Amino acid sequence: MRAAILQMCSSDDPGENTETVLTALAEANAAGADILLTPEVTNCVSQSRSHQASVLHRQETDPTLAAVRDAARDAGLWVLLGSLGVQSGDPDGRFANRSFMISNTGEIAGWYDKIHMFDVNVTETETFRESDGYRPGDRAVVVQTPLANFGLSICYDMRFAYLYRDLAKAGAQVLTVPAAFSPVTGKAHWETLLRARAIETGCFVMAPAQTGDHKVSRGKPRQTHGHSLVVAPWGEVLLDAGTEPGLHVIDLDIKEVDKARGRVPSIRHDRPYTLVT
Repeated sequence: MRAAILQMCSSDDPGENTETVLTALAEANAAGADILLTPEVTNCVSQSRSHQASVLHRQETDPTLAAVRDAARDAGLWVLLGSLGVQSGDPDGRFANRSFMISNTGEIAGWYDKIHMFDVNVTETETFRESDGYRPGDRAVVVQTPLANFGLSICYDMRFAYLYRDLAKAGAQVLTVPAAFSPVTGKAHWETLLRARAIETGCFVMAPAQTGDHKVSRGKPRQTHGHSLVVAPWGEVLLDAGTEPGLHVIDLDIKEVDKARGRVPSIRHDRPYTLVT
């Protein structure tokens, strides 16, 4: 499988960000890629709920999703839209942080709503309450494709190891972790957590990331860590995209999943136990 990883510095203008994705899709196709992967909140990086309400759409009418579906069909390329912020229709007005796997015929092969919300106090001046604006999902998703079986997740999910173990047991060979990671936690935890998830499951981990200082028209500015990673099932980092936006192409041999699991088949070694306190 030849994969193209897009590292972005999305603004809060969905139209502008869509053009970036479409350009990358054309470049990925020219490079012979089978799949393009984009970061979390590809369409809009914003902490202004009023701005999000004015520019985000329902899935059925989202222009970014429609444009990427058309381009994927025309190119014959699979696309993992890491996530889009979309209107959910919830009475409380919260959005969904939704990842889409789009087939090479332009169909939505699967979608996943981020389960774990980033409600944290990173520093005294950097706090996040994702659940104020986004409602959590409640379904774990594995999408079977001719390329591989993909277990979908988003960013903060990576801290919850049981999710990835369940995805691997359900047949996932590749774990996707699109992200918009904080620079503070990114420096401390990003690579370590992603390598751990690969080693624990014997899966490839593919983590396209947002990077840099994001241009916003309203609300607080945002910085993200970058360093999109691809990690092998044995835990080696195969790609680190650094901190500049851009497209990176990498070839992966899915047979490495079975090799790693053959050496240490830990996902088959669960045993019941009693917790004593």
